[in-house]
Amino acid sequence: MPKPAIGPSRLSQILQKLQSDPKPVLRSSLKKLKLTYAVRNDHFGARHFVKEELPRIRYVNPTIAIEVDKFPKTEADTWQSSLVMEFEDGSKKSFTMDNKWSSAIFTNVMDAAGTQAWDRWKADRKAAHLPIVDGPPNARSPPPPSQTRKGSGAAAVLP
Repeated sequence: MPKPAIGPSRLSQILQKLQSDPKPVLRSSLKKLKLTYAVRNDHFGARHFVKEELPRIRYVNPTIAIEVDKFPKTEADTWQSSLVMEFEDGSKKSFTMDNKWSSAIFTNVMDAAGTQAWDRWKADRKAAHLPIVDGPPNARSPPPPSQTRKGSGAAAVLP
């Protein structure tokens, strides 16, 4: 009796994701990334960025220090999620991750500290009339809270 076909291993799927394009190669002058966001109740884009893109950034840039601070946040709290990039010359760039998709946060990081490979990637994608990075359609900002389903633990956009 023939054995059933077995798909790719979990490890090969992880490696494929880590090595996917565009490669998040950051300038060698970038010393540290520091992210601050809520554990739950808010900052959905930041949490997805940490899950989807930060492992790729770490894989390609093993010498950059990455610090992630997660804090509890109630609905009454109003602080924003943030990402701070520290460079070797002591300069810092920071921006909020509030109301942004993970793909938009990734684009912000790459625009601020990406290499010439990132500039070539953007030019090639624009020339081909493709989005710079793949993300949700019309991913300028997350849907308003009234269009997300509550209770499942994950935000789902309603039709």
